[in-house]
Amino acid sequence: MTILSRRRLIGSIGAGAGGLLLSGCDRIVAAPTVKHVLGIGEKLSFDAQRLVTDRAGLAREFAASDMSPVFRTNGNTMPESEAYQAHATAGFTDWRLAVDGLVRRPSTTSLAQIHTMPARTQITRHDCVEGWSAIGKWTGVPLKLLLDAAGVLPGARYVVFHCADDFGGDPYYESIDLIDAYHPQTILAWGMNDQLLSIGHGAPLRLRVERQLGYKQAKYVMRVELVDSLARVGAGGGGYWEDSSGYQWYAGI
Repeated sequence: MTILSRRRLIGSIGAGAGGLLLSGCDRIVAAPTVKHVLGIGEKLSFDAQRLVTDRAGLAREFAASDMSPVFRTNGNTMPESEAYQAHATAGFTDWRLAVDGLVRRPSTTSLAQIHTMPARTQITRHDCVEGWSAIGKWTGVPLKLLLDAAGVLPGARYVVFHCADDFGGDPYYESIDLIDAYHPQTILAWGMNDQLLSIGHGAPLRLRVERQLGYKQAKYVMRVELVDSLARVGAGGGGYWEDSSGYQWYAGI
């Protein structure tokens, strides 16, 4: 008996049903019955992975020789926000990351300060739900350090990443639970392939949560918020694509 991994299953679906995904996926996913079935599948996947996997288990890391010669940009490549564009023009010298919500010590931290914090570098594979993948080198601050500095309150269950970009006026955001937030490979990356993160890839900071699919890797992170529920964030699905297109909130691979 062969057991397909989530990664292989998604790849086979992308290869075999490209026309369906392009022509009718949104309409199919929007159907209430389909959403219900997908929701059941998501919960089973989430519960199973949490049950059988090591919570601190690492995504595979690669050698520098494995890095992709081209790493595509995904999603937006330049936020339309005037405030963001002003920060980008100034090299993000006055930009600050906010950490707030259910924390004891809400704070704002400059990019220069973040660059002085202990950093982690990892070479990992980015798997996009659209069917492509690429291996890149990421350097950034472990999210755990920012959360520990803020003092997460006992009622917090999720971390929400509010971003500078939007789609049609709907702000982009993503979220993960505290297990993934404290995972050693979960970082807010400020560097890619030994250079500062480019705007197209999400400068000044983007989330890397390596055991999940690409759409969870939020770009242009401006604010990190600790919450007890996702019901009051966006439309309640836990992320922009989850709200708008029925993507699963838990995208573990």
